Amino acid sequence: MKPFCFADGQIISTEKASIHPMDVGLIRGYGIFDFLRTVNFQPLFLEHYLDRFIASAEKTFIPLEYSRAELKAIIQELIEKNHLKEGGIRMVLSGGVSKNHFSPGKGKLFIFAETLLFPPMEKYEKGIKLLTLEYVRPIAEIKTTNYALPVWDSMRWKDAEAEDVLYHLNGMVSESSRSNFFIVKDGQISTPDSHILMGITRKHIMKLACKVLIRPISLAETLNADEAFITSTTKKLLPVTQIDDREIGNGKPGPVALDLLEKFKLLEKELCF
Repeated sequence: MKPFCFADGQIISTEKASIHPMDVGLIRGYGIFDFLRTVNFQPLFLEHYLDRFIASAEKTFIPLEYSRAELKAIIQELIEKNHLKEGGIRMVLSGGVSKNHFSPGKGKLFIFAETLLFPPMEKYEKGIKLLTLEYVRPIAEIKTTNYALPVWDSMRWKDAEAEDVLYHLNGMVSESSRSNFFIVKDGQISTPDSHILMGITRKHIMKLACKVLIRPISLAETLNADEAFITSTTKKLLPVTQIDDREIGNGKPGPVALDLLEKFKLLEKELCF
């Protein structure tokens, strides 16, 4: 965590940021957040992240008392004050304090600047393993702070040498705990159409790929895909080469995933350099 954050309506020392102990964000796990990266001191895809954050506040009935222009100004000031050339910006809006300690109240806005480490290069070169988990995130289209199940479940990932999970329900896959999911079969890229967060990296990967089918995807066809990969702010694009004990394709990162990763890196340079 970087030394300066936004809390209580001003830029303060991060270590002084605090939240009321009866905030429903704390006692009920109800709140929203979003996370974006800085590249060469530029907030990557900022407008799209603000679109989602503002929409999430409206959908969760948590008052957001800052305009888009004010949020942009705060983020820019934090980037400069923390000298955040390559890092992360985390916006958090708590559920607030309410009379019944249950309903949403007046949320408290925090914006943090963070050091960001990407997965080691080995994972991009060899691919990663996912573990299947029967689950669908509540109100999946909103980026809430409710990560209780995957945080609890993550204790088994290390022993299984897995990067993350792949959610599925009634035989249909949706997403990873912090990433969107894609498969490739006979050159055709597909991604799930429901019970997912509309990821910003997902959005730009789909533009780069041009032809992506957004449709229901079964776990059975996922296991028989030629390639699979996940996308997220903090991972960009990571090839998936194993799900549970099943190799995907030939067990190596495929050409479609690797090509899209290179195109995404070029897009970053075009936008931020």
